[in-house]
Amino acid sequence: MRSLRFRLPALFLAGIVAAGLVSVAIAFSLLQGYSRSQSLKELRREATGLNALVAQQAIETNDKGAQAPSIEPRQLEQATGDFIYYFGTPPFPGQGTGGLRPLPRDARSKIDLAKIQAGKTVTFDFTPPSGHPLIAVAGPLSIDDTTLGVLVIAKRQTELRDTWVTLMKFFAVSILGGLLVAGVLAWYASRRIVKPVLGLSAAADEIARGRYDVHMPEVRGGDEIGHLAERFREMAARLGEAEERERNFLMTVSHELRTPLTVIRGHVEAIREGLTDDPEAEAASLEVVAAAAERLERLVGDVLDLAKLDSHRFTVLHEEVDMGRLLDQAYATFGEEARRRSIDYRVEIEDRPIIVTDGDRVLQIISNLLSNAFRWTPDGGSVELGLTAENGAVAVVVEDTGPGIRPEERERIFRPFFSRDGGGTGLGLAIARELAVALGGRIELDTAPGQGSRFRLVLPATPAI
Repeated sequence: MRSLRFRLPALFLAGIVAAGLVSVAIAFSLLQGYSRSQSLKELRREATGLNALVAQQAIETNDKGAQAPSIEPRQLEQATGDFIYYFGTPPFPGQGTGGLRPLPRDARSKIDLAKIQAGKTVTFDFTPPSGHPLIAVAGPLSIDDTTLGVLVIAKRQTELRDTWVTLMKFFAVSILGGLLVAGVLAWYASRRIVKPVLGLSAAADEIARGRYDVHMPEVRGGDEIGHLAERFREMAARLGEAEERERNFLMTVSHELRTPLTVIRGHVEAIREGLTDDPEAEAASLEVVAAAAERLERLVGDVLDLAKLDSHRFTVLHEEVDMGRLLDQAYATFGEEARRRSIDYRVEIEDRPIIVTDGDRVLQIISNLLSNAFRWTPDGGSVELGLTAENGAVAVVVEDTGPGIRPEERERIFRPFFSRDGGGTGLGLAIARELAVALGGRIELDTAPGQGSRFRLVLPATPAI
């Protein structure tokens, strides 16, 4: 009973039942009032007609002397199903009331005689000696503008009750039919809603156990459940990618760390055990150890930078930076590698603006872009570095003749730990883009498979306030 599959249709049906009960109560009250109003209207109409009939018969009887009136009150009661009462001066001389029922004394006290004298009708309830409650309409019996008495037309209240009880039975049957239809619809709707939710719940359990290749339920239509399933599917895919990147990162980092550590350990052991007596060999070993330590430092620095950027604990300095001089410095860093690999390495500086930014971080971005360009540019290829300034912004362009980037990888290359060939840590471009955003700029990419890549770093001339 705690399952959503049960509670959803149960709540739906409970709402319908509550609405039905309220509707029944309102309909009950309205039917009672309507039935009473219609009955009183009918009684008034009968009272008016009967008053006219009795008055006419009284006039005819008076004209003909002692001849009995032609009306038969009992036959009229059988025809209409109502009761006819009278009290006051007998309308038929020598014949009394002509067979009309005398109105009980306790009922007479409920009639407003002032209204009767004014020619109006009066409605009231009373209970005759027979014991059946009646609803009645009293009107004046007048002959030649003289009110002789009061003529009363009454109907059993049970007839009113029978009328609306019958109507309520039909209403109850219609409500039960509506509940049956609503129950079927609620069961169907709950299956349509709960089934994919249960599927998502099961998939969430599998993801919680570390399995990201779970089957997601297919939800038709573009409703909220379908949107949730689609987002859940994307989340599982991203979690799977994140786990794979983390696994690859750990393997890569462990390899990257182990290689320089192995080099350092080997040369330190050789020096410690005196295997290198030659001062020149010892100095060469120390150079190798220093290069390996520098490589370790760079790797650890990249990881720390990315962690700071992700946690928004990265501090950006604001200082005047000569972009032309900064580009010269970045260009010189890769000059030896370009010469060694016969790469056509050129720099083109159209403007030498001075902007307010963090110079060290800008140099780090450009160095990462150049490192990526040299990594993918084959020997004998070309790498071009350029600088322009326009519209209050500066742009640093790094263009290479590498293999280019496929459309599906344009965004993925900027994700941490992603490596297209499994080599490296996959942090260079990720850090470059995060640093560019932190400095108020952006990195644009123009590439196509087989046509190289063109990275464009755009920075504002002044920092955003």
